[in-house]
Amino acid sequence: MNKVPDRAIRAKKRKRTRHRGTPGAAPGTVASDPNAPRTTIRVFASSPGAFFEQDITKVRDLSDVITRYKTVWIEVTGLGSAERILEIGEFLGLHALALEDVVNVHQRAKMDSFDEYLFIVARMFDTSDTSLSEQISFFLKKNIVLSFQERPGDCWDSIRQRLRQRHGKIATLGADYLLYNLLDTIIDSYFPVMDRLSEEVDALEEEITAKANPRQMHHVHQLRGQLLDVRRAIRPHREMINAISHHESPLITPDTHVYFRDCYDHVIQVIDSVDTYRELTSDLRDYYLSMVSNSMNEVMKLLTIISTIFIPLSFVAGVYGMNFDTESPWNMPELKWEYGYPFALAIMGIIGIGLAASFKRRGWL
Repeated sequence: MNKVPDRAIRAKKRKRTRHRGTPGAAPGTVASDPNAPRTTIRVFASSPGAFFEQDITKVRDLSDVITRYKTVWIEVTGLGSAERILEIGEFLGLHALALEDVVNVHQRAKMDSFDEYLFIVARMFDTSDTSLSEQISFFLKKNIVLSFQERPGDCWDSIRQRLRQRHGKIATLGADYLLYNLLDTIIDSYFPVMDRLSEEVDALEEEITAKANPRQMHHVHQLRGQLLDVRRAIRPHREMINAISHHESPLITPDTHVYFRDCYDHVIQVIDSVDTYRELTSDLRDYYLSMVSNSMNEVMKLLTIISTIFIPLSFVAGVYGMNFDTESPWNMPELKWEYGYPFALAIMGIIGIGLAASFKRRGWL
């Protein structure tokens, strides 16, 4: 398998998931990627004994929902419309620099604090392809969680279902607890990715133990690349979650701080798993080279033994093949002997069998 196409495909996928603003553009410029999915808005709102869910086409329709319900989740999917994003930002009073970070989806996980809201960036992986990650941006206001994601498809179906059923604390606590659930689900979505990579590492170790081949080394490099992608995405979450859990803001209640500390523990677990499996892939690379070296040593040992056995046989054959004058009394008497040829073959056979037996007794064969 050729490494170059795979590397090019991975780079192409990463390029598709990142969009940067034009160099030299004014700060706060919101320019959407023309290839990004169209922007849609869906609202989930809940209060004790009430629930509302609907697609929104006009941003101004959000005003009535925000005033009527205790907790409102505005879910924006697709970043293809800069005008729509600016309209949402103007309606909610969001800073242009934060909106610029929303559409420039190369951001690291982070938290920025503004006067009336918090701006949070996280990264979510596609569980089927670790070369594809997606930036998720959040704005937390008094009773609002506003989320932006690059494309349809995420890991929040269970949260939506709990909201619809008005089940558990998510239906009664505020927007900060909803934000915790969304972030915690993103972090927890890393665990299936790590489970799949760990299974690949274990299977690859068994393959190398059975028989080493060049394809396995290529697989090791692929795994290291995937683990590097996960590590690059998850590590900034440690600082971001830690900043939220220790941030003194009226937007996050003391009770919710406890949940964010638990989320921080999950981040540490993922980071530890990534570091562990990166070390394992390094060990696999050394193990593969060791197996190849041992296999080569076995081949060289066998060839050396064969050469060692045939050296004395060649000597005997060379001596009897010199064909000296048979009339001289110093020449080999076997040259005129009736059984001279079988005698020479018998000597060579005895020498070969004796050497092979000696090597076997020493454990070389």
